[in-house]
Amino acid sequence: MHAAYTFLLGLAITSGVGLAVVWYLKSHLKAILIDLCGTERRADFWMAFSNVILILVPLVFAMQFHTAAGDNAPAVFQLTYQLKWSFAGLVISVLALGVILRRFILRDAAGTASR
Repeated sequence: MHAAYTFLLGLAITSGVGLAVVWYLKSHLKAILIDLCGTERRADFWMAFSNVILILVPLVFAMQFHTAAGDNAPAVFQLTYQLKWSFAGLVISVLALGVILRRFILRDAAGTASR
């Protein structure tokens, strides 16, 4: 398989997995964001922001792809190398989102407890 096709296939798989993660987290995240933000309009903004981050960060990681063992490497190894970095980007963005939400949930819980 030509290196360009392998690269584009990796981007397509990365986008698909990112969309699947966004779809999976959507209902759970929306409820938390409405609770934290107070209004649905604010929650909608942060939901859209989260979706963009969960899609774009893995794509940026995937775009850093270059052939691992030269142009003669089998396409499956080139694709695996690219997907490794795109999934690392997805994991990093999900973890960052979790850390940020945890911080706000703990702050909100402390503020509610002191009232």
